[in-house]
Amino acid sequence: MHLAHLRLRDFRNYARLDADFGPGFHLLLGDNAQGKTNILEAIYLLATLRSFRGVGGAQMVRHGHKGYFVGASVVSRATHEIKMYWSSAERKLALDGQPVRALTDYLGTLRAVVFSAEDTQLVKGAARMRRRFMDLLLAQTVPVYLPLLQRYAGALRSRNALLKRRAFDNSALEAFTRELVLAGNQLIAFRRELIPQIAPLAMEAYARVSGKAEQLGLEYQPSAARDFELELARHRERELAMRATLVGPHRDELQLRLDGKSAGKFASEGQKRSIVIALKMTQAERLAAAHGAPPVLLIDDVMGELDLKRRAGFLPLLNRSRHAHSQVFMTCTEENWPRELGRDLQKWEVKGGLLRALEPG
Repeated sequence: MHLAHLRLRDFRNYARLDADFGPGFHLLLGDNAQGKTNILEAIYLLATLRSFRGVGGAQMVRHGHKGYFVGASVVSRATHEIKMYWSSAERKLALDGQPVRALTDYLGTLRAVVFSAEDTQLVKGAARMRRRFMDLLLAQTVPVYLPLLQRYAGALRSRNALLKRRAFDNSALEAFTRELVLAGNQLIAFRRELIPQIAPLAMEAYARVSGKAEQLGLEYQPSAARDFELELARHRERELAMRATLVGPHRDELQLRLDGKSAGKFASEGQKRSIVIALKMTQAERLAAAHGAPPVLLIDDVMGELDLKRRAGFLPLLNRSRHAHSQVFMTCTEENWPRELGRDLQKWEVKGGLLRALEPG
């Protein structure tokens, strides 16, 4: 799988961009605030329909304009054309000339994993960041997971809306509770199955990037520790007082530990960066195994922050993508790009919202 063409109109600092990309390694070089990360953001937006910077559509529109357009050609087993338009008044998403009616019909057209400085929130941020990591990985590898997650979210919204009322029909609450439990138990089962499968991959990846200094452990902790339905019943009085659903998959936690200690509380900044890289490497390897081809890797100024030992642990993943004729996009400045990547790469200059291919050498 690779991104063959990218078209941007009024996206971030790009008035117009049309660029063709082959499989392989693409190095985006330029000073800060020139638009390197914006290209990665557009690619990730095509893959997941969200920004990895955690912003909404309005923040991605070029200053002074009403909306943005992002288009692409993606080559996998077939070639697909994507067209996406966003404005405050209108949102359009088309795949191969047809409007996309359901997310399940679209997601997977382009698969991407991003490595960025913001990823440290995966370790030190709120539990929702780690739930999102589990959910994204499951949605990218288990076809039924996303519809199940949407079903749970709908039941949760309806149940919470009912709990916020001063007076409500108890039979309606029971109906939403049954739907919540039915979908929630399936989400919990998928998460329980996932973590033991990826924990060894994450442990091995962390050992590679950290030099085996400590052992990384992953532990799934559902908020409904035993029976979800019984836990809801046990919390009913508190729910009525708080007017919200207090247990369920929306409150689950993925514990990250180094040598048995909480990584969020006790890990150094360097260790947290290594954990994040290990988790993203695990995500990439899991996607490659599930789909038979590596995802597109988007690496935003991460390599420049790593010492030589951690870079060396990262390189096997990049080389596997290269050998499988997938793609890697990496942003760097001219001073800090990792020379150990070799000369077999396409360098691009990014300057003031313009992208220009550089000659080899």
